[in-house]
Amino acid sequence: MTGQAETPRRRWRPGLAVLVAAVLVAAGATVGIRLTADRQPQREATPATAAPTPSTAAPSPTPPPGADVTGPLNLLLVGVDTRVSVPGWEPHGDAVLVAHVTKELDQAYVFSLPRDLLVDIPAFTKAGYSGGKTKLTHAMSYGSRVPGKPKQPSTAQGYELLRSTVSGYTGLRIDAGAAVTFQGFEKLVNAVGGVDIYIDQRTVSLHRRPDGRHRDPAPGGNGYVGPQMVYEKGERHLSGWQALDYARQRYGLDGGDYARQRHQQQLIRALMRKIQGEGLSRQPDRVEEIVGALGDTLSYAGGPRIVDLAYALGGLPADRLVLVGLPGEGVGKGSAYRGEQLKPVGREFLTALKKGRAEEYLAAHPELVVKN
Repeated sequence: MTGQAETPRRRWRPGLAVLVAAVLVAAGATVGIRLTADRQPQREATPATAAPTPSTAAPSPTPPPGADVTGPLNLLLVGVDTRVSVPGWEPHGDAVLVAHVTKELDQAYVFSLPRDLLVDIPAFTKAGYSGGKTKLTHAMSYGSRVPGKPKQPSTAQGYELLRSTVSGYTGLRIDAGAAVTFQGFEKLVNAVGGVDIYIDQRTVSLHRRPDGRHRDPAPGGNGYVGPQMVYEKGERHLSGWQALDYARQRYGLDGGDYARQRHQQQLIRALMRKIQGEGLSRQPDRVEEIVGALGDTLSYAGGPRIVDLAYALGGLPADRLVLVGLPGEGVGKGSAYRGEQLKPVGREFLTALKKGRAEEYLAAHPELVVKN
């Protein structure tokens, strides 16, 4: 954030956490400090000795930001594994979440799609990809390929193909969204002072030691060796690296990747509570510090400007964020695993969502609502 110190500051609306918690929370918070010239006309400096110029013209009313934003809205949130330490590594869509905001902009449903969900990925000429049926996570990878630049993949371009793929699978129009790298998520959690979350089952880390250092690769490159961080069941306070590490684990969990999806959604809620609990809307300098810490680890993509989207969602109550877990199962023949598919109850939820009947559907299937 640069050059905005003299811009009039407006209140940040905590309802934006639906879009931003875990992926865009800090970027949305910049509404408090980032209303620039397109909304606030710049005035020429007036010498101190100049007399004021009288005016009888009534000021023209300026509509508030987001006045033309209407629901329903579908927002795609992606956690990206970039592995910048590996030259030419193609980014993976490691966490894929969709937030559906109702027509009245007064309720939101957040659900995850399995990274290994078997989907039809459309052809994408920008990356020279001809299309095919494979795992959802590969949409980001295939879409990121830049012809002639094999070691310079584009996360933004990969997001574009992932967005088309998710839209095609769910039948939902994606209006806006964001992608954040693992490094960005860790920075975000640290910037707000960590998060409080209920660990619903003992979770052993595949990636980290108890002191936060990465575990060493095993000889031959198959797995890791060394002591492991363990997250015991119960109420815990997690720092940035711990929250990221916890959200990545799936092996050894009761529920596997579906448990991981639940944990990622719970972190969204934990971030939302932390952001609102600290009253960041009254601390614009603190918000600016958080945004600056994220840098280019966070990117926003969509139709409405983020400022407009933030104000449009400003009236959304925190208790109207509903986390939805969609159950699935493996696809394949015998031991030949191909990926995952949603069970009928999950696919039917998507249909109900498109028809504006999510509330009634969840009332009939309360087991889909994530409680903790």
